[in-house]
Amino acid sequence: MTTSATEFEISCRDIWKIFGPHPERIKETLDPTLSRDEVLEQTGHVVAVKEVSFGVSKGETFVVMGLSGSGKSTLVRCISRLIEPTAGQVIIEDQDMMAMDETQLRDLRRRKMSMVFQHFGLFPHRKIIDNAAYGLEVQGIDKATRHARAQEVLDMVSLGGWENHYPGEVSGGMQQRVGIARALAVDPEILLFDEPFSALDPLIRREMQDELIKLQTMMRKTIIFITHDFLEAVKLGDDIAIMKDGEIVQVGTPDQIIMNPVNDYVDEFTKDVPRSRVLSAGSIMKECEVVVSENDSPQSCLLLMQSKGSSVAFVEGENGQFLGACSLEQINEAARSNSPDVHSAISKAQATVLPDTRLGKLIPLTAATDAPVPVVSQTNKLLGAIDRAAVILAFGGS
Repeated sequence: MTTSATEFEISCRDIWKIFGPHPERIKETLDPTLSRDEVLEQTGHVVAVKEVSFGVSKGETFVVMGLSGSGKSTLVRCISRLIEPTAGQVIIEDQDMMAMDETQLRDLRRRKMSMVFQHFGLFPHRKIIDNAAYGLEVQGIDKATRHARAQEVLDMVSLGGWENHYPGEVSGGMQQRVGIARALAVDPEILLFDEPFSALDPLIRREMQDELIKLQTMMRKTIIFITHDFLEAVKLGDDIAIMKDGEIVQVGTPDQIIMNPVNDYVDEFTKDVPRSRVLSAGSIMKECEVVVSENDSPQSCLLLMQSKGSSVAFVEGENGQFLGACSLEQINEAARSNSPDVHSAISKAQATVLPDTRLGKLIPLTAATDAPVPVVSQTNKLLGAIDRAAVILAFGGS
């Protein structure tokens, strides 16, 4: 995947991390056909991250997922330089992190980038409000100001009223909320999450996922989120990168990955995904067979429908707005009546769906009619159509 610093808030270019006594030499002489196990056996080095490149747009949630040992946690630590990469670049708004000295890097972590780990790392002897305010304290912000900001973010993550308690007095889910509040308190542009919810019980984990989605809707931070759970990835991610043996094997939207897995490894992740909750109208829609203008005559519309073997025509206004649909019966009636245009044949009761409408909501719509259902944009532009067959095939994995 080719990236450009001007396109993305975060741009990773050819990131490598090799563990061992001579990582740079191994990288230069590495046989690309060797597996990770073969490299370890022959050289005693571990290729943890191999030639990883991707870009994350401002306000995007980019999820990196893979099984244990795939390199995902090493990758996010390379991005933050908690681990020094063997090679590559991490560009943050046209600044190369690899070229930063310790002072610049420390300032970046304090002001622009925050990280949330699986293990909360809270100070047990400090109250929750002081834990949340810790990053501001490090910046030298006075107590009144940092407590006011900490209280604001604690309220944001539904911890208002708990600020004077200690971490040991609250649940694991609440402790993780404190960790998120601490990261948000410094108002960073970038948030890095390293499997933050994996140690939580399933119910609390779902609540935390919902909380993060709510926060992201409000704040639109740029997020890189690490997980081993594909259901979590498709729930949270705008885009997903799947890693195996230190390499990214596929990048795409949840819909793209589920509909078009590149290999058996990716396909295995998608098998247990509830497609009704993930796939959308936009991912299964087809091009409309017959689209006519509101000023077209019924006769010309009828000829077009007959030539295409279509039972329905979709009508657009002069400004490109979707006006409705005409059935073959309605067009025949308008033609017999010598109507000058198709207006009289338009069904005003035509149901439409947005491209992000999930598969589960499409079932009753397509079950109620043999005709295709139009997919329109937020501005009522016609994008495509779905029918019963497309929904059934999507459920079946085709």
